[in-house]
Amino acid sequence: MSTKGIAMNPETLDTQIAVVGAGAAGLAAAVAAAENAADVILLEKRSSPGGNAARAEGLLAAESPVQKRFKIDAQRDVIFRIAMDHAHWKLDPRIVRTFVDRSADTIQWLEDKGVVFSRVPHYYPNQRIRTWHLLSRGGIELVEILVKNGQDLGVRMLKETTAKRLLTDGKGNITGVMADTQEGEFKITAKSVIIATGGYAGNKELLKKYCPQYNENMFCGGLPYTGDGLLMAIEAGAATEGLGLIQFSGHAVPGAPVDLVAVADELNTVWVNKKGERFTDEATSYHRFESINAVIRQPDSFCYTLFDERIKQNIIEKGIIKGVGTVIPPRTKLTGLGKALELEADKGNVRIAGSWDEIAKWIGIKPAVLKATIDEYNAFCDDGYDRLFAKDRRYLDALRTPPYYALRCYPRFLSTIGGIKINHRMEVLDNNDNPIPGLYAAGVDTGGWETDTYNAILSGTTFAFSVNSGRIAAENAARYMMGE
Repeated sequence: MSTKGIAMNPETLDTQIAVVGAGAAGLAAAVAAAENAADVILLEKRSSPGGNAARAEGLLAAESPVQKRFKIDAQRDVIFRIAMDHAHWKLDPRIVRTFVDRSADTIQWLEDKGVVFSRVPHYYPNQRIRTWHLLSRGGIELVEILVKNGQDLGVRMLKETTAKRLLTDGKGNITGVMADTQEGEFKITAKSVIIATGGYAGNKELLKKYCPQYNENMFCGGLPYTGDGLLMAIEAGAATEGLGLIQFSGHAVPGAPVDLVAVADELNTVWVNKKGERFTDEATSYHRFESINAVIRQPDSFCYTLFDERIKQNIIEKGIIKGVGTVIPPRTKLTGLGKALELEADKGNVRIAGSWDEIAKWIGIKPAVLKATIDEYNAFCDDGYDRLFAKDRRYLDALRTPPYYALRCYPRFLSTIGGIKINHRMEVLDNNDNPIPGLYAAGVDTGGWETDTYNAILSGTTFAFSVNSGRIAAENAARYMMGE
């Protein structure tokens, strides 16, 4: 499972199932298809497999063997209802139900292959239900194991190979895919094709076309996928669903050290927009996938995170309150924070000053405006009550100890979600809601399973949907191949 391109560049390769994309969804699809006795070719545009999955942390599941071992109550019906209620029932309930019902079996499937799930922690304190199955070595563990499993099963992986367009017969049935390498274009004939190309987060043209909230102040923290699968599917007659959704994951200083990612939306900081106005309860950032919505609706969709020396020293000496997943767990002491702030100050992304007047000038507003904002907030802290946004009093810390700090922060997103319309069998649907024979899709290329705000209550949803939908697509593609 490690071929780089095509050694002899033949005009045609033959297979039964072609999988486009070797991230979580594509790897799971390739392995599951091979387990169902299919000959499989797996195309990967990049030089190595894994995609965003290599940096992922954990998968959602309901009633899994791991949850049972830890005596965690995570009933399928409850998780299904949480997912649908969070989205106000704008999702396809059959897709969501199929995903949730299959999730426990997928955890067992992965464990049988050697994946080790170390724990199922809360993603944030007081989380309603524990769904987040953390891998002992992170997502790279799953990637490595599925790659090895695919190799053992005879999957042919073609790296640095780009799928260009889907092939069809005169009746609209999928018959393969055209692919391209540095050595030229060639054809892969197949009875079924599974699209799993990871979305279009790196394609600014598509982001501007499909995502109304997108602007160039936003930046991608995941891999810059270009929407190849979406475009191929649409060209082949696929309908769309959920097109234009972006999985935002908080605000941050682009390119800054991870310590500043943690500080940017810390609970006891203050956030102001370009006018110097506070605009939200900053403690909602326990759900950074929700708090970012408040930032996006500000002028030019960015904000400044403000704090003082006392808060900085507390983070260094006592630890960050919230953290960033498993990368920076809660209460981690950020001993390198001072250096990180100075580094970004030298780049012009952070301002360190002895007065709020200096911070105001850097932001570009009248000092009196920022002074009024800070004075009002400090009064709330003194009273133990945020009269404006009812922020939890535990996180009301007055800003009175210089030097003062300001971080210029922009919305960060991991990927796009949605575009290709599917049913619960992961069959791609046309504009009449009929399956396109032989065409399947999985992972974030698809719509109907997530809404415009990622559901942090059900931690690990995106990673888990990718793996589960890849398996489901492969199993149904194999049945189609065998004429069932």
